[in-house]
Amino acid sequence: MPIARPAGRIPEAAWTSGLREMTEPWKGALGCLGVAVFFAMTIGIISWQALEQSPEEWVLRGRAGGVLWERRRGALLLRALPKGQPVAVIAVGGVPAAEPPPPRDRCWQDGGQFCYAWEEEAELRLSLEPPPAPGTECYGVRWTPLRPDVMLKDCFSMANISWYGGASIRDQHWPFNSADSPAQPFVSGDFGKNPTGYGPVLERYFLGSTGVTVTVAPDVPFVLSLESNQHFCLGSAGVPLQYLLCISSDVATAHRHVGTQLVEPARVLPDTALLGSPIWHYYGPVGSAAKIKRGLRSLTRRLKRHQLQEGVLALGERSTATLAAAEYVSMEQRRQRSSAHAWDPALIDPLQLSITLSPYTSIASPLFLRSLRDNEASYWLSLQPRFGGCLVPLLTTWKGRLCARLNVTSEAALSWYLARAWALRRALGATYVVFEGAEGNTFLEQAMSPPAELAGDRYVGALAAALATLGNATIISAGARSSHLPLFVQMSPQRSDWSHAGLKGIIPSALHYSLLGYNFFIPDAVGGSLAGDAPGDQELYVRWLQIVTFLPVMAFSTPPWLCCDTWVLNLTRQCIQRHRDLVVPLILKYSEEWLRLGYPIFRPAWWLSPTDPTAFTIEDEFLIGDEVLVAPITEKGQTWRDIYLPGEGHQWMDTNTARVFDGGTILRNYSASLEEGDLGMFEMYGSGRDFNGCLRDFLK
Repeated sequence: MPIARPAGRIPEAAWTSGLREMTEPWKGALGCLGVAVFFAMTIGIISWQALEQSPEEWVLRGRAGGVLWERRRGALLLRALPKGQPVAVIAVGGVPAAEPPPPRDRCWQDGGQFCYAWEEEAELRLSLEPPPAPGTECYGVRWTPLRPDVMLKDCFSMANISWYGGASIRDQHWPFNSADSPAQPFVSGDFGKNPTGYGPVLERYFLGSTGVTVTVAPDVPFVLSLESNQHFCLGSAGVPLQYLLCISSDVATAHRHVGTQLVEPARVLPDTALLGSPIWHYYGPVGSAAKIKRGLRSLTRRLKRHQLQEGVLALGERSTATLAAAEYVSMEQRRQRSSAHAWDPALIDPLQLSITLSPYTSIASPLFLRSLRDNEASYWLSLQPRFGGCLVPLLTTWKGRLCARLNVTSEAALSWYLARAWALRRALGATYVVFEGAEGNTFLEQAMSPPAELAGDRYVGALAAALATLGNATIISAGARSSHLPLFVQMSPQRSDWSHAGLKGIIPSALHYSLLGYNFFIPDAVGGSLAGDAPGDQELYVRWLQIVTFLPVMAFSTPPWLCCDTWVLNLTRQCIQRHRDLVVPLILKYSEEWLRLGYPIFRPAWWLSPTDPTAFTIEDEFLIGDEVLVAPITEKGQTWRDIYLPGEGHQWMDTNTARVFDGGTILRNYSASLEEGDLGMFEMYGSGRDFNGCLRDFLK
């Protein structure tokens, strides 16, 4: 019998079941619709970011330029206004490159700062800084690691920009774009110990052809790496990285405003009498003082015979030590001793004597042993004992010997060392004293953390300041924040070949030294003093001679009569006379400008053509001041070359032919024969100097 149901009423169970059946399809449809909307919104956002949102965002903006964040590469861009062209691209390392552009936070409020922190990585702070001169704008950059293991690394692109300054390198180029060097502390060094390291002259200053400068704070330890034609990188581990970015209208203006202020303005000239005095290095017998005296007497006679009797005879460190052992005695002993055995400067008259010292002493020397016996271990760089006890001298090597190094942080040690140098100079009647071995950080060489007072290149700075008290007839082998001192700087030895470690590196090195303020340098001896591929190469000797004729000091290790034909000896005499009569007065003239303004004396082609890209990479020409251009031959077997004449709107006169050419042009196939000793030399037309007449009379 069927069950009876109430009419017009749907059972509750049937209603629930029907509702479930109706909602399932709608849920699926609504879900699909939501997914579609989500994808549409995602695509829209991506499209908006790709098409509408700029990949660059201003983070700090000044009047002449500003800094942007480039989100695709995670890079800081420095742009010049009003055109907005990039002048520097800095790839940022040590933080997530995919991080979104930094937001405007509390540092944005005053418009002069910007801050952003990558959580648990690093903090970036940018700030507008007071400009060094009108027309230049500067931005302070400070990275602070938030963990001790964070390695900060800012890499400056070399694409479409030439870079100068920084550190000297073994194969010196101008600009240094093509150089390669692994990441290492930015500290001066000895190429003999570390050929891939940095050389004896360096400053925390980098100059770009776009008018940008990078100046690293003096108290910040950092490492530098050079990656050929890609970028150079500043890095630090666990400590802040801080530098100053400045932007100017062009490269020459940038250096005038920023680079000339690397050191204090109280600049002092060294003994300019050395400029006109060729240096003849003595490499004769060194076995005893008697042999050295005989060798010096013989060299003096030969120089007189060849009419080269004026200049300086330079003794190396070993010869100096040998003479010192025989001649250096106390005043009481000297009074008791017959003067017949003393050194007589008349032995080399009319030449002057130069001696060589270093801040090193052999651990087997009586001097070192006596200092330990007299409880004067503090005179040498030493390891500090952890729990009391005696100082332990830090040992290193110098010229193949195990040595200790002078402690320049000790006033007693410096006073003792300078007193010995004074006494030895007087005893030998030396006019000049050369101090080798100033470069390098002994603690870093031994993989030790140096004390704060000797961090970085403070050893060089302290030693240079102390040596300056000996007078302006002092020569030192390194420079770091010491270009204002009255010291000559001895360039590193170069190879006797045609490479950038030899002949081709002379002009780039001269430009590098002068740009950093070290205008009074002594180039390596004519022909190079390191072994090369072609010893006794007469052509190399002549081309080398031509270049150094126009540099501050001419130095010789091999006399021309030992390596070359008679005509080279005659040419040597002519070049020495040309250097004295024409070049030295010009250097003295522009040294006054250096004292007053800090401008380099030896200038690159872009000094007169600061916006011409052709001038940025010229490394085989240089200017003396603004009025003489020197363009020698640096390729083996070549007797002609192209010469770039800088300075659009100026005119140049060829001192060989008296022909006049327009600046801003290239002179093609200029002839420069070897036998005649020719080279490209041009005088700024209308400068008022009668270079042409002097040279014509001189070369007859």
